[in-house]
Amino acid sequence: MGEGVDPTQMCQSLVAKVAQSKQLMAITDPELLVLFEDWLEELEEEVVQYVDRNGPVDADRLARDLGLSQRGARFLLSKLQREGHSLG
Repeated sequence: MGEGVDPTQMCQSLVAKVAQSKQLMAITDPELLVLFEDWLEELEEEVVQYVDRNGPVDADRLARDLGLSQRGARFLLSKLQREGHSLG
């Protein structure tokens, strides 16, 4: 299997494409953004539940167990910690 989902790269790619093209901005459906935000919230909740069940975890283990990239796991852990979630 590949390295998994990398939410950081997905966000950066989305932002770059929107910023580069006014035409794309004109045809982009706002519901797409809502779907992406919903997906990210679900992923964050999955990480919180995982830590609640398994205790403190490093990004490597989180990436392996949830099928994320290491970069994506680090991003999610640091984002949740910055937002005040107790992750162990």
